[in-house]
Amino acid sequence: MPETRLLLADIDVPDIEHIDAYIGCGGYVAAGEALRKPASEVVEKVAVAGLNDRGGRWHPIAERWRQVPAGGILCVEANESEPGTFRDRKLIERHPHQLLEGVLIAAFALQVKEAYVYVRCEMSRGRQLLQEAIDQAYAQGWLGADIRGSGFALEVRIHVGAGAYIAGEETALLNSLAGKRAEPRPQPPFTWQQGLWGRPALVENVGTLAYLPHILRQGPERFRKMGTERYPGTMVFCVSGHVRRPGLYELELGAATLHELVYDYAGGPREGHQLKAVIPGGGGSPVLKPDELYVRLSPEDWLVPGGGAFAGSFGTGGVIAMDETTCMVAAALNLLDFYAGESCGQCAPCRAGAPWLRDVVRRIEEGDGRENDLELVQSIARQVSPFLADKLATICGFGAAFAWPLQGFVRAFADEFERHIKEGTCPVQQDHSIKIPETVSVRF
Repeated sequence: MPETRLLLADIDVPDIEHIDAYIGCGGYVAAGEALRKPASEVVEKVAVAGLNDRGGRWHPIAERWRQVPAGGILCVEANESEPGTFRDRKLIERHPHQLLEGVLIAAFALQVKEAYVYVRCEMSRGRQLLQEAIDQAYAQGWLGADIRGSGFALEVRIHVGAGAYIAGEETALLNSLAGKRAEPRPQPPFTWQQGLWGRPALVENVGTLAYLPHILRQGPERFRKMGTERYPGTMVFCVSGHVRRPGLYELELGAATLHELVYDYAGGPREGHQLKAVIPGGGGSPVLKPDELYVRLSPEDWLVPGGGAFAGSFGTGGVIAMDETTCMVAAALNLLDFYAGESCGQCAPCRAGAPWLRDVVRRIEEGDGRENDLELVQSIARQVSPFLADKLATICGFGAAFAWPLQGFVRAFADEFERHIKEGTCPVQQDHSIKIPETVSVRF
Protein backbone atom coordinates (compact mmCIF):
# COMPACT_ATOMS: atom_id res chain seq x y z
CA MET A 1 0.00 0.00 0.00
CA PRO A 2 1.52 3.37 -0.98
CA GLU A 3 2.09 6.14 1.51
CA THR A 4 -0.47 8.93 1.85
CA ARG A 5 1.70 12.00 1.92
CA LEU A 6 0.57 15.38 3.20
CA LEU A 7 3.46 16.73 5.28
CA LEU A 8 5.95 14.89 3.08
CA ALA A 9 4.18 15.52 -0.24
CA ASP A 10 6.66 18.11 -1.55
CA ILE A 11 9.64 17.29 0.62
CA ASP A 12 11.68 15.98 -2.31
CA VAL A 13 11.07 19.08 -4.47
CA PRO A 14 14.40 20.85 -5.13
CA ASP A 15 14.87 23.98 -3.01
CA ILE A 16 11.51 23.54 -1.27
CA GLU A 17 13.05 25.23 1.78
CA HIS A 18 13.08 28.50 -0.21
CA ILE A 19 9.89 30.56 -0.42
CA ASP A 20 9.76 30.78 -4.23
CA ALA A 21 9.83 26.99 -4.61
CA TYR A 22 7.27 26.62 -1.82
CA ILE A 23 4.91 29.13 -3.43
CA GLY A 24 5.38 27.31 -6.73
CA CYS A 25 3.95 24.21 -5.05
CA GLY A 26 0.88 26.06 -3.80
CA GLY A 27 2.41 27.42 -0.65
CA TYR A 28 0.73 30.26 1.26
CA VAL A 29 -2.46 29.88 -0.81
CA ALA A 30 -4.28 28.47 2.22
CA ALA A 31 -2.98 31.26 4.46
CA GLY A 32 -4.06 33.89 1.94
CA GLU A 33 -7.57 32.46 1.82
CA ALA A 34 -7.74 32.20 5.62
CA LEU A 35 -6.85 35.88 6.02
CA ARG A 36 -9.96 36.80 4.00
CA LYS A 37 -12.30 34.85 6.30
CA PRO A 38 -13.52 35.42 9.86
CA ALA A 39 -11.12 33.84 12.35
CA SER A 40 -13.94 31.75 13.82
CA GLU A 41 -14.53 30.15 10.41
CA VAL A 42 -10.92 28.94 10.31
CA VAL A 43 -11.33 27.38 13.76
CA GLU A 44 -14.48 25.61 12.58
CA LYS A 45 -12.68 24.19 9.55
CA VAL A 46 -10.04 22.72 11.85
CA ALA A 47 -12.85 21.28 13.98
CA VAL A 48 -14.52 19.70 10.94
CA ALA A 49 -11.18 18.16 9.93
CA GLY A 50 -10.89 16.57 13.38
CA LEU A 51 -7.19 17.38 13.71
CA ASN A 52 -5.64 15.97 16.87
CA ASP A 53 -2.34 16.92 18.46
CA ARG A 54 0.59 14.99 16.99
CA GLY A 55 2.97 15.60 19.87
CA GLY A 56 1.86 12.54 21.82
CA ARG A 57 -1.18 13.87 23.69
CA TRP A 58 -3.66 13.42 20.82
CA HIS A 59 -6.23 15.92 22.10
CA PRO A 60 -8.57 17.62 19.58
CA ILE A 61 -6.95 20.89 18.53
CA ALA A 62 -10.10 22.93 17.90
CA GLU A 63 -11.47 22.27 21.39
CA ARG A 64 -8.53 24.07 22.96
CA TRP A 65 -8.53 26.81 20.35
CA ARG A 66 -12.10 27.73 21.24
CA GLN A 67 -11.03 28.33 24.84
CA VAL A 68 -8.09 30.65 24.11
CA PRO A 69 -8.98 34.35 24.49
CA ALA A 70 -7.72 36.82 21.91
CA GLY A 71 -4.47 38.64 22.64
CA GLY A 72 -2.53 35.60 23.71
CA ILE A 73 0.75 34.13 22.48
CA LEU A 74 1.35 31.15 20.19
CA CYS A 75 4.34 28.96 21.04
CA VAL A 76 5.66 26.28 18.70
CA GLU A 77 7.30 23.31 20.39
CA ALA A 78 10.32 22.38 18.25
CA ASN A 79 12.26 20.86 21.14
CA GLU A 80 12.12 17.32 19.72
CA SER A 81 14.57 15.21 21.69
CA GLU A 82 12.95 11.90 22.62
CA PRO A 83 15.15 8.97 21.57
CA GLY A 84 13.99 7.61 18.21
CA THR A 85 12.24 10.77 16.98
CA PHE A 86 13.44 13.02 14.16
CA ARG A 87 10.25 14.05 12.30
CA ASP A 88 10.09 17.66 13.46
CA ARG A 89 13.78 18.26 12.83
CA LYS A 90 13.47 17.05 9.24
CA LEU A 91 10.30 19.05 8.64
CA ILE A 92 12.07 22.19 9.83
CA GLU A 93 15.26 21.55 7.88
CA ARG A 94 13.58 20.60 4.65
CA HIS A 95 10.11 22.18 4.71
CA PRO A 96 10.23 25.29 6.96
CA HIS A 97 7.64 27.34 5.04
CA GLN A 98 5.05 24.60 5.52
CA LEU A 99 5.48 25.13 9.25
CA LEU A 100 5.44 28.93 8.97
CA GLU A 101 2.25 28.86 6.94
CA GLY A 102 0.71 26.67 9.63
CA VAL A 103 1.88 29.12 12.29
CA LEU A 104 0.30 32.02 10.37
CA ILE A 105 -3.01 30.18 9.98
CA ALA A 106 -3.10 29.22 13.66
CA ALA A 107 -2.17 32.72 14.80
CA PHE A 108 -4.92 34.26 12.67
CA ALA A 109 -7.50 31.75 13.90
CA LEU A 110 -6.52 32.53 17.49
CA GLN A 111 -6.11 36.26 16.80
CA VAL A 112 -2.66 36.37 18.37
CA LYS A 113 0.05 38.68 17.09
CA GLU A 114 3.14 37.03 18.58
CA ALA A 115 4.54 33.58 17.92
CA TYR A 116 7.68 31.98 19.32
CA VAL A 117 9.31 28.89 17.88
CA TYR A 118 11.14 27.12 20.71
CA VAL A 119 14.03 25.26 19.06
CA ARG A 120 16.47 23.04 20.94
CA CYS A 121 20.03 24.33 20.84
CA GLU A 122 21.42 21.20 19.16
CA MET A 123 19.24 21.79 16.10
CA SER A 124 21.72 24.28 14.64
CA ARG A 125 21.08 23.56 10.95
CA GLY A 126 17.33 23.60 11.38
CA ARG A 127 17.50 26.85 13.31
CA GLN A 128 19.53 28.50 10.55
CA LEU A 129 17.19 27.31 7.79
CA LEU A 130 14.12 28.32 9.77
CA GLN A 131 15.50 31.81 10.37
CA GLU A 132 16.22 32.15 6.64
CA ALA A 133 12.63 31.09 5.91
CA ILE A 134 11.29 33.62 8.43
CA ASP A 135 13.34 36.37 6.79
CA GLN A 136 11.99 35.36 3.36
CA ALA A 137 8.41 35.40 4.67
CA TYR A 138 8.89 38.90 6.08
CA ALA A 139 10.43 40.07 2.80
CA GLN A 140 7.44 38.85 0.78
CA GLY A 141 4.81 40.16 3.16
CA TRP A 142 3.70 36.88 4.75
CA LEU A 143 4.87 38.00 8.20
CA GLY A 144 4.98 41.40 9.86
CA ALA A 145 2.46 44.25 9.81
CA ASP A 146 -0.67 44.24 7.64
CA ILE A 147 0.05 40.83 6.09
CA ARG A 148 -0.86 40.90 2.39
CA GLY A 149 -3.18 43.86 3.01
CA SER A 150 -5.38 41.91 5.44
CA GLY A 151 -4.88 44.18 8.42
CA PHE A 152 -3.59 41.23 10.43
CA ALA A 153 -0.09 41.42 11.92
CA LEU A 154 2.15 38.63 13.19
CA GLU A 155 5.69 38.69 14.55
CA VAL A 156 7.53 35.35 14.62
CA ARG A 157 10.71 34.86 16.62
CA ILE A 158 12.96 31.88 17.29
CA HIS A 159 13.88 31.12 20.90
CA VAL A 160 16.81 28.76 21.38
CA GLY A 161 16.41 26.37 24.30
CA ALA A 162 19.29 25.08 26.38
CA GLY A 163 18.83 21.46 25.32
CA ALA A 164 16.63 20.17 28.14
CA TYR A 165 14.35 17.28 27.13
CA ILE A 166 11.85 18.32 29.80
CA ALA A 167 11.26 21.60 27.92
CA GLY A 168 9.11 19.60 25.52
CA GLU A 169 6.43 19.66 28.23
CA GLU A 170 4.34 22.77 27.59
CA THR A 171 4.54 24.43 31.00
CA ALA A 172 8.29 23.77 31.24
CA LEU A 173 8.69 25.26 27.76
CA LEU A 174 6.83 28.40 28.80
CA ASN A 175 8.93 28.73 31.96
CA SER A 176 12.09 28.44 29.87
CA LEU A 177 10.78 30.97 27.37
CA ALA A 178 10.17 33.39 30.24
CA GLY A 179 13.78 33.05 31.40
CA LYS A 180 13.08 30.64 34.26
CA ARG A 181 14.17 27.06 34.86
CA ALA A 182 12.51 24.60 32.48
CA GLU A 183 10.33 23.07 35.19
CA PRO A 184 6.78 21.80 34.60
CA ARG A 185 4.12 23.38 36.76
CA PRO A 186 0.76 22.07 37.92
CA GLN A 187 -2.38 23.02 36.02
CA PRO A 188 -4.77 24.84 36.57
CA PRO A 189 -4.28 27.64 35.86
CA PHE A 190 -4.07 26.26 32.34
CA THR A 191 -1.61 27.70 29.86
CA TRP A 192 -4.44 29.10 27.74
CA GLN A 193 -5.58 31.05 30.82
CA GLN A 194 -2.22 32.19 32.18
CA GLY A 195 0.72 30.87 30.23
CA LEU A 196 3.50 33.33 29.43
CA TRP A 197 4.17 36.64 31.20
CA GLY A 198 0.69 36.46 32.69
CA ARG A 199 -0.92 36.21 29.25
CA PRO A 200 -2.79 33.30 27.65
CA ALA A 201 -0.47 31.02 25.69
CA LEU A 202 -1.06 28.07 23.41
CA VAL A 203 1.69 25.53 22.78
CA GLU A 204 1.44 23.45 19.62
CA ASN A 205 3.81 20.93 18.08
CA VAL A 206 5.61 21.31 14.71
CA GLY A 207 3.99 18.14 13.37
CA THR A 208 0.54 19.46 14.29
CA LEU A 209 0.71 22.97 12.84
CA ALA A 210 2.19 21.70 9.56
CA TYR A 211 -1.16 20.06 8.73
CA LEU A 212 -3.09 23.34 8.67
CA PRO A 213 -2.15 24.46 5.12
CA HIS A 214 -3.23 21.07 3.76
CA ILE A 215 -6.53 21.08 5.66
CA LEU A 216 -7.51 24.51 4.36
CA ARG A 217 -6.15 24.02 0.84
CA GLN A 218 -7.70 20.59 0.21
CA GLY A 219 -10.75 21.02 2.43
CA PRO A 220 -11.36 19.71 5.95
CA GLU A 221 -13.74 17.02 4.66
CA ARG A 222 -10.94 15.36 2.68
CA PHE A 223 -8.69 15.26 5.74
CA ARG A 224 -11.56 13.88 7.82
CA LYS A 225 -11.98 10.96 5.42
CA MET A 226 -8.38 9.91 5.95
CA GLY A 227 -7.39 7.79 8.92
CA THR A 228 -10.03 6.62 11.37
CA GLU A 229 -13.22 8.25 12.61
CA ARG A 230 -11.72 9.08 15.99
CA TYR A 231 -8.24 9.97 14.73
CA PRO A 232 -8.44 11.37 11.19
CA GLY A 233 -5.50 12.16 8.95
CA THR A 234 -2.00 10.81 8.62
CA MET A 235 1.03 10.34 10.85
CA VAL A 236 4.69 10.66 9.97
CA PHE A 237 6.58 7.75 11.51
CA CYS A 238 10.33 7.80 12.15
CA VAL A 239 11.83 4.33 11.64
CA SER A 240 15.40 3.72 12.75
CA GLY A 241 17.59 0.90 13.98
CA HIS A 242 18.20 -2.48 12.36
CA VAL A 243 16.03 -2.17 9.25
CA ARG A 244 16.99 -2.07 5.60
CA ARG A 245 15.29 1.25 4.79
CA PRO A 246 15.17 3.59 7.81
CA GLY A 247 13.65 7.04 7.48
CA LEU A 248 10.32 8.86 7.48
CA TYR A 249 7.07 7.23 6.36
CA GLU A 250 3.70 8.99 6.24
CA LEU A 251 0.68 6.71 6.54
CA GLU A 252 -3.01 7.16 7.17
CA LEU A 253 -3.81 6.36 10.77
CA GLY A 254 -5.23 2.86 11.02
CA ALA A 255 -4.26 1.92 7.45
CA ALA A 256 -1.35 -0.33 8.41
CA THR A 257 -0.05 -2.36 11.32
CA LEU A 258 3.25 -1.86 13.10
CA HIS A 259 4.41 -5.11 11.49
CA GLU A 260 3.67 -3.73 8.02
CA LEU A 261 5.52 -0.51 8.79
CA VAL A 262 8.63 -2.36 9.91
CA TYR A 263 8.62 -5.08 7.24
CA ASP A 264 6.77 -3.75 4.18
CA TYR A 265 7.80 -0.10 4.30
CA ALA A 266 11.13 -0.15 6.16
CA GLY A 267 12.20 -3.47 4.62
CA GLY A 268 12.49 -5.52 7.80
CA PRO A 269 15.77 -6.61 9.39
CA ARG A 270 19.01 -6.77 7.45
CA GLU A 271 19.74 -9.89 5.43
CA GLY A 272 20.73 -12.81 7.60
CA HIS A 273 19.29 -11.29 10.77
CA GLN A 274 16.09 -11.69 12.78
CA LEU A 275 13.99 -9.02 14.42
CA LYS A 276 14.16 -9.25 18.21
CA ALA A 277 12.33 -6.20 19.55
CA VAL A 278 10.68 -2.93 18.51
CA ILE A 279 10.18 0.27 20.46
CA PRO A 280 6.94 1.52 18.87
CA GLY A 281 6.62 5.19 19.76
CA GLY A 282 9.86 6.80 20.91
CA GLY A 283 12.00 6.06 23.94
CA GLY A 284 9.08 6.50 26.33
CA SER A 285 7.07 3.60 24.85
CA PRO A 286 7.48 0.07 26.24
CA VAL A 287 9.29 -2.37 23.96
CA LEU A 288 7.39 -5.03 21.99
CA LYS A 289 8.33 -8.50 20.74
CA PRO A 290 7.92 -9.43 17.05
CA ASP A 291 4.68 -11.35 17.66
CA GLU A 292 3.11 -8.20 19.15
CA LEU A 293 3.49 -6.06 16.04
CA TYR A 294 0.14 -6.94 14.43
CA VAL A 295 -1.60 -3.93 15.97
CA ARG A 296 -3.00 -1.06 13.91
CA LEU A 297 -1.12 2.20 13.85
CA SER A 298 -3.92 4.28 15.32
CA PRO A 299 -4.06 5.55 18.92
CA GLU A 300 -7.54 4.14 19.60
CA ASP A 301 -6.24 0.56 19.35
CA TRP A 302 -3.62 1.16 22.06
CA LEU A 303 -4.30 1.37 25.78
CA VAL A 304 -2.32 4.62 25.88
CA PRO A 305 -3.59 7.10 24.81
CA GLY A 306 -6.79 5.75 23.26
CA GLY A 307 -7.97 3.25 25.87
CA GLY A 308 -7.73 0.41 23.34
CA ALA A 309 -7.34 -3.30 23.94
CA PHE A 310 -3.64 -3.50 23.08
CA ALA A 311 -1.49 -3.08 26.21
CA GLY A 312 1.01 -0.62 24.80
CA SER A 313 1.77 3.07 24.35
CA PHE A 314 1.36 4.53 20.85
CA GLY A 315 3.74 7.37 21.66
CA THR A 316 5.17 9.87 19.20
CA GLY A 317 5.84 7.72 16.13
CA GLY A 318 9.52 7.00 16.78
CA VAL A 319 9.93 3.32 15.84
CA ILE A 320 13.24 1.69 16.81
CA ALA A 321 13.92 -1.83 15.50
CA MET A 322 16.48 -4.12 17.14
CA ASP A 323 17.77 -7.45 15.84
CA GLU A 324 19.24 -10.47 17.62
CA THR A 325 22.63 -8.77 18.07
CA THR A 326 21.10 -6.32 20.57
CA CYS A 327 21.35 -6.93 24.29
CA MET A 328 18.08 -5.86 25.89
CA VAL A 329 19.76 -5.01 29.18
CA ALA A 330 22.16 -2.72 27.33
CA ALA A 331 19.25 -1.20 25.39
CA ALA A 332 17.37 -0.48 28.62
CA LEU A 333 20.51 1.04 30.12
CA ASN A 334 20.98 3.24 27.07
CA LEU A 335 17.53 4.78 27.58
CA LEU A 336 17.97 5.11 31.34
CA ASP A 337 21.29 6.90 30.79
CA PHE A 338 19.38 9.48 28.79
CA TYR A 339 16.45 9.93 31.15
CA ALA A 340 18.59 10.01 34.31
CA GLY A 341 20.22 13.19 33.06
CA GLU A 342 17.01 14.89 31.95
CA SER A 343 14.89 15.17 35.10
CA CYS A 344 14.15 18.75 36.17
CA GLY A 345 14.57 17.61 39.79
CA GLN A 346 11.26 18.85 41.21
CA CYS A 347 9.64 15.49 41.94
CA ALA A 348 11.38 12.87 44.09
CA PRO A 349 10.22 9.89 41.96
CA CYS A 350 12.07 11.31 38.95
CA ARG A 351 14.95 13.01 40.76
CA ALA A 352 15.88 9.85 42.66
CA GLY A 353 14.16 7.13 40.65
CA ALA A 354 15.81 7.60 37.26
CA PRO A 355 19.44 7.59 38.53
CA TRP A 356 18.66 4.72 40.90
CA LEU A 357 17.20 2.58 38.12
CA ARG A 358 20.12 3.47 35.85
CA ASP A 359 22.67 2.46 38.48
CA VAL A 360 21.03 -0.89 39.23
CA VAL A 361 20.58 -1.76 35.55
CA ARG A 362 24.19 -0.76 34.88
CA ARG A 363 25.27 -3.11 37.66
CA ILE A 364 23.33 -5.91 36.00
CA GLU A 365 24.71 -5.08 32.55
CA GLU A 366 28.30 -5.06 33.83
CA GLY A 367 27.92 -8.53 35.34
CA ASP A 368 27.70 -7.46 38.98
CA GLY A 369 23.97 -7.95 39.40
CA ARG A 370 22.59 -9.17 42.71
CA GLU A 371 19.97 -11.82 43.32
CA ASN A 372 17.16 -9.39 44.12
CA ASP A 373 18.05 -6.74 41.52
CA LEU A 374 15.34 -7.72 39.06
CA GLU A 375 12.69 -7.45 41.77
CA LEU A 376 14.26 -4.18 42.91
CA VAL A 377 14.14 -2.41 39.53
CA GLN A 378 10.54 -3.47 39.00
CA SER A 379 9.59 -2.16 42.45
CA ILE A 380 11.31 1.19 41.84
CA ALA A 381 9.69 1.59 38.44
CA ARG A 382 6.22 0.73 39.75
CA GLN A 383 6.55 3.32 42.51
CA VAL A 384 7.50 5.98 39.97
CA SER A 385 4.65 5.06 37.61
CA PRO A 386 2.71 1.76 37.45
CA PHE A 387 2.83 0.17 34.00
CA LEU A 388 0.57 2.06 31.55
CA ALA A 389 -1.38 3.65 34.42
CA ASP A 390 -3.45 6.76 33.70
CA LYS A 391 -2.61 8.46 37.01
CA LEU A 392 0.70 10.21 37.60
CA ALA A 393 2.72 10.42 40.81
CA THR A 394 4.60 13.41 39.40
CA ILE A 395 3.75 16.87 38.04
CA CYS A 396 4.24 15.77 34.43
CA GLY A 397 4.63 12.54 32.48
CA PHE A 398 8.42 12.34 32.76
CA GLY A 399 8.28 9.56 35.36
CA ALA A 400 6.22 7.35 33.08
CA ALA A 401 8.64 8.08 30.22
CA PHE A 402 11.41 6.09 31.92
CA ALA A 403 9.46 3.81 34.27
CA TRP A 404 7.19 2.29 31.62
CA PRO A 405 9.99 1.33 29.20
CA LEU A 406 12.03 -0.31 31.97
CA GLN A 407 9.00 -2.35 33.06
CA GLY A 408 8.41 -3.25 29.41
CA PHE A 409 11.97 -4.53 28.95
CA VAL A 410 11.76 -6.67 32.09
CA ARG A 411 8.32 -8.06 31.18
CA ALA A 412 9.38 -9.01 27.65
CA PHE A 413 12.97 -10.10 28.30
CA ALA A 414 13.12 -11.19 31.94
CA ASP A 415 15.19 -14.23 30.97
CA GLU A 416 17.92 -12.02 29.53
CA PHE A 417 18.08 -9.93 32.70
CA GLU A 418 18.17 -13.10 34.82
CA ARG A 419 21.03 -14.60 32.82
CA HIS A 420 23.06 -11.42 33.24
CA ILE A 421 22.57 -11.70 36.99
CA LYS A 422 23.16 -15.46 37.34
CA GLU A 423 25.98 -15.85 34.82
CA GLY A 424 27.64 -12.47 35.32
CA THR A 425 27.99 -12.00 31.58
CA CYS A 426 25.92 -11.06 28.55
CA PRO A 427 24.38 -14.05 26.73
CA VAL A 428 23.99 -12.04 23.50
CA GLN A 429 26.56 -11.99 20.72
CA GLN A 430 26.47 -8.23 20.38
CA ASP A 431 27.37 -6.31 17.25
CA HIS A 432 28.25 -2.66 17.82
CA SER A 433 29.48 -1.97 14.30
CA ILE A 434 27.97 0.90 12.31
CA LYS A 435 25.00 -0.35 10.29
CA ILE A 436 24.83 1.11 6.79
CA PRO A 437 21.27 0.86 5.40
CA GLU A 438 20.51 -0.14 1.82
CA THR A 439 18.65 3.14 1.33
CA VAL A 440 16.89 5.83 3.34
CA SER A 441 13.25 6.90 3.02
CA VAL A 442 13.09 10.69 2.52
CA ARG A 443 16.74 11.37 1.82
CA PHE A 444 17.97 14.97 1.79
